[in-house]
Amino acid sequence: MSRFLSTMLFLLASAAAIGADPNPLDKQYYEVRTYQLSDSADESALDDYLKKALLPALKRIGVGPVGVFGPAESDENDQSMLVLVIPAKDANQLAEIPASLRSDSEYVDLARKYMDRSGEEALFKRIRSELLIAMDCMPRAEVPVGTLENEDRVYELRLYESATEKLGDLKVDMFNNGEVPIFLDCGIQPIFLGQCVLGPQAPSLTYLTVYPSEEARLEAWKKFRVHPKWQVLKKVAKYKGTVSKIDKYVLRPKPYSEM
Repeated sequence: MSRFLSTMLFLLASAAAIGADPNPLDKQYYEVRTYQLSDSADESALDDYLKKALLPALKRIGVGPVGVFGPAESDENDQSMLVLVIPAKDANQLAEIPASLRSDSEYVDLARKYMDRSGEEALFKRIRSELLIAMDCMPRAEVPVGTLENEDRVYELRLYESATEKLGDLKVDMFNNGEVPIFLDCGIQPIFLGQCVLGPQAPSLTYLTVYPSEEARLEAWKKFRVHPKWQVLKKVAKYKGTVSKIDKYVLRPKPYSEM
């Protein structure tokens, strides 16, 4: 986790400790972490670290389920990336992760090979994170029953930028007041929906959805674009112009992913 993100998480945790309530609806927080892999990276070595060291250590402190994803073949973005979705009950829990890992002897032992790499052997160019808070319409991440048993499933991670904070809040309002039921009616199943608290593309929101297959994903969005309720909702005056840019990633889960 970056020093900037760790510092801001500490400030959020401190506010809670002195009596402020930054999370009145008991909504989860999410870290969406992207490893930008180095040109010569051995991705299997990163998988080994995540599967054997990091995810079990996070589970021991009650963090999870953690999603781990790589680009699907149909994704049009840079293929040299790996994405983690880390849900936590609050900002305190996220802020405490680095210290918890350092004090976990089992983690330290299993992570040693990964941590002791030299700069020339680093598996990634950078780690980029954003901190989200769950939207009112979906206060907790949910993995539908049977999802993990389907090996053909695909995911889509979308980030919507807004030109101003007000427009960003209005796009969140749009999700909270009608967009999600349309998703569900079209076969677009959310795993989480979150508004950016900290991140390089703020103001923004990010959400993850899952589909039984790539064909189902394409068909679901085709239905969404022509859905009569979406045709009405998108024409509501206050919601016009709320999204200035969309980043879309089609993802496949790692075999050890918990989402």
